[in-house]
This record gives sequence, structure tokens and C-alpha cells, in this order.
Amino acid sequence: MFQRILVAVDSSPARHSAVRLAGELAGPADAEVRVLHVVASAATLATVVALEDDDEAQAVLDEAVATLRDLGIKTEGALATGLTTQIATTIAESAKEFGADLIVLSPHHRGSVEALFNPRISDAVAHASGTAILLAPQDADRS
Repeated sequence: MFQRILVAVDSSPARHSAVRLAGELAGPADAEVRVLHVVASAATLATVVALEDDDEAQAVLDEAVATLRDLGIKTEGALATGLTTQIATTIAESAKEFGADLIVLSPHHRGSVEALFNPRISDAVAHASGTAILLAPQDADRS
């Protein structure tokens, strides 16, 4: 069984299924969960642009942490910042620092052309981390 689970969330509705899945795995195993939200920025030629404000990021994190704690799961939350190109390594580093034996992510579906130029975060995390990764399917009925 997994004892330390990192669940990475973003502001998309898919985060709900990732949090729910992490809770379903953590509960019976009495596992600890760290919820990570990376506040991303994009670099342009002249400046770095925040893609989310601090209050929105904190609200996403707080919601996920509260959901897990309401299930009786020992949970901590963490915010990190980084460029969009650094999200995967930030997730992998946080998992390593936490001692996670599982990372739960929600996949984002893209077309094949877009994926050539901008790989999925889940794919990039898999390449950057030696930790097991579980992709939570998006559940439109419950998100």
C-alpha cells in the first residue's frame, strides 16, 4: 500500500477527480497526502506573466486540502511557483522531498500536434520522477 501520496492539482475541474482518487487510496491505507498546486507563470520576450493570481491559487489548494481532511485523511498543502516549463520538475522535486511513493495527477487531453510542441505535464512528470504515477480519469458526473 502507498503511505505518502502527493496529489498535484491545478485550477481545472479535473482536479476534483484527482483529489477524490487520492482520498480513496489514502483512507484505507492510513496514508499521508500532500496537495501541491504550482502557481504557473509564462515567459514572454519582455516579461514574465502570472497565469493565476495568489488568491485563486490559495483557494484551489485550500479546497483540495479541506476535501481530504473532511475524509479524515492526514493532509498538508503546499504552493509552489514556476514557469510553465518547470511544472513537471517542480512536482517531481516536491514528491521526492515529501518522500512520496505515489503521485496522483489529472491528465489534460490535447491534440497530437499540440502535444508535440507542449508535452503533457503527466508525461513530463513521469520522465522527471522515479515515483509511481497514477492518472485520475476525469469524472464529468462528479466534478
